[in-house]
Amino acid sequence: MLKVGLLGAGRIGQVHAVNIAGHTGSTLAAVSDVHEAAAAQLAGQFGAQARSSEEILADSSIDAVLIATSTDTHSDLIEAAAAAGKAILCEKPVDLSLQRARACQAATSDAKAPIMIGFNRRFDPNFAALQQAAQSGEIGKAELLSVTSFDPAPPPVSYIEVSGGLFRDMMIHDFDMANFIMGEAPASIAATASAIVDPAIGAAGDVDTAVATLTYADGRIAVIKNSRRAVYGYDQRVELLGSEGLLSAANVLENTVSKSTVAGVTSAKPEHFFLERYMRAYAAEWDAFVGAVANVTEVPVTLADGVTALAMAEAATEAAKTGAPVTLAE
Repeated sequence: MLKVGLLGAGRIGQVHAVNIAGHTGSTLAAVSDVHEAAAAQLAGQFGAQARSSEEILADSSIDAVLIATSTDTHSDLIEAAAAAGKAILCEKPVDLSLQRARACQAATSDAKAPIMIGFNRRFDPNFAALQQAAQSGEIGKAELLSVTSFDPAPPPVSYIEVSGGLFRDMMIHDFDMANFIMGEAPASIAATASAIVDPAIGAAGDVDTAVATLTYADGRIAVIKNSRRAVYGYDQRVELLGSEGLLSAANVLENTVSKSTVAGVTSAKPEHFFLERYMRAYAAEWDAFVGAVANVTEVPVTLADGVTALAMAEAATEAAKTGAPVTLAE
């Protein structure tokens, strides 16, 4: 039984607490948060202890930690947890700074326990099935990937100001998804972006609408579209064209009922946001982590994967500013 310390008791920490406590191979031993009352409340729900992060890391009886704290603490906590010999699952991104993320990767290169980065969308049943079909050659050689990711509404500007920007905060999921499906990182990235949903986002120095084009060494192409506003719900679709066919994963809808009349055909909207859309993915992600630790196998999303996705976000940010493609090797 994996004894787990949860670092961070916010919205995503609460999701992880349910999965840790509900898994047959793990138990939630302790919870920490900068807001002690939040840690105490969440810990109390699952019979865990509310403790500081330092106390959790120093406790040799705790086997693993799940890091769900603010992004600016991720690298420091990864390094501290690795030094303490804990298995680690850390929410994306590794850091907002690529330089700091690379330093974290170097500092933990000889870590005895596994380090996994939480790109939960890899574990969505639909996207996972599409990736498996692509890797099995069911549509021949993959040639053109299209990833659509639209949020239902923009977050508060106070969040935008500390998020690291759309490419690091939002599109980084899609960069990792492209790597997952295409099997490697691209050679170069071009991007265009603007702030047309909310002028306050532009005033804060960020964008809310963006398209990135990824070009691979062998000529394959991936196109990623992001928007902070889709009034009809959380739009999450993937389409992959291959030499022998097409794979597509459609939106998950609120229900499967459709109505067909002389006026037309209607159906339900997509699930509202990520908590509704990706609950199964978060549970599958935790199951994969527990399995990797128990079986002493490589985690399915490594720290190197997290650094690569951040490098792609950095490249896209630069490409959007300059209007010129950026070679990923740079």
